[in-house]
Amino acid sequence: MDYNIFRMKAALRQILRGLGRCLIRALVRVEAEGLERIPLSGPLLFINNHINFLDPVLSYLLAPRHLVGFSKFENFTHPLLGPLVRFGDAIPVRRGTADLGAIRAALDTLARGEALLIDPEGTRSHHGRLQPARTGVVLLALRSGAPILPVAIWGQEQFWENLRHLRRTTVRVRVGYPFYLQADSERVSREEREAMLREVMWQLAALLPSPYRGIYADLDRATERYLRFPPGSKSNLEMAECRNKQIRNLEQETRDT
Repeated sequence: MDYNIFRMKAALRQILRGLGRCLIRALVRVEAEGLERIPLSGPLLFINNHINFLDPVLSYLLAPRHLVGFSKFENFTHPLLGPLVRFGDAIPVRRGTADLGAIRAALDTLARGEALLIDPEGTRSHHGRLQPARTGVVLLALRSGAPILPVAIWGQEQFWENLRHLRRTTVRVRVGYPFYLQADSERVSREEREAMLREVMWQLAALLPSPYRGIYADLDRATERYLRFPPGSKSNLEMAECRNKQIRNLEQETRDT
């Protein structure tokens, strides 16, 4: 792409993101923490829990850098959505199949040093509780060597109900600490991939309040065998334990007074 066209496209994206933030503030009250932990450059797997359409929208609008996401193949021929997903450099994916073309495009995106937005669950939950995830994020992390950044978003499950009553929805965003996946050998078995996936999802679950953790709720069983935390980072499980300790101390103080 010509450099001037690239700059014009980036500038237009910034303008549209600003307009999008103004629009979303009219509908949603966002409380965010940890946005400073989002790296401004370099390859990145930016993973969300997936409740409804709002979580990828908020991630795209709040992140301080461009995020490349996935969009179902049908959206690219839609008269309204088609231009939007193409302008956002979204990767077309055919649902229900092992789309090798989408995997190659995702790896190319990471090889260019861009950030890839991915929902490991693969489908919206609507109720907010974590569902079984798919191993695509493990494949991309191992093949690219890119760090994984877990980002939890909750509260948006109330959006449509609040909209019907003309109420703003409070949505909370918590950015965790990044980590890498490391395998014991070049050949990774199916059992190892599943174990890695559980460890990834436990890191994401630790950022969510306990009612939202779904099938990854038992953090006492969580392991970190395949995870590596770079300098300046730390386990998101430790963050969850610190928050729980603060809550217990506050409850104890309340009982004592």
